[in-house]
Amino acid sequence: MRILATKKAFFITLTVCIPCLFANAQTSNITVKQDSKFEQLLNEKRKSNISNSINDRYQIQIYSGESEKAKTILNEFRQEFKDTDGTIFFFTPNYKVWVGNYKSRIEAERNLIEFRKRYSNVHLIKPKN
Repeated sequence: MRILATKKAFFITLTVCIPCLFANAQTSNITVKQDSKFEQLLNEKRKSNISNSINDRYQIQIYSGESEKAKTILNEFRQEFKDTDGTIFFFTPNYKVWVGNYKSRIEAERNLIEFRKRYSNVHLIKPKN
């Protein structure tokens, strides 16, 4: 009986130790080759993001209140005015639905008149200087 137990222990030790001798995880190096145009495009995008800041554009606020109502109003707005983008901002304690991204005040006021026909509490949001 002891001989079988010794052989069994030797066999288990052997099956555990042999794979450990050949295991060599994460020893290779990985090199990534990317096109130089990708880096140029990324730099252009970074410049664009700086210049298209939310602070230098006019937007129109069409709602201020609770979260669920803001989501439904934004969905309704997107269905009715497909060409105008909108988003929800949270300013404690209200959720605000801001739409549009206008370069000039005149352009924003033209759309403000149009949105006022559909939404009652509409405000022009000025950029922060």
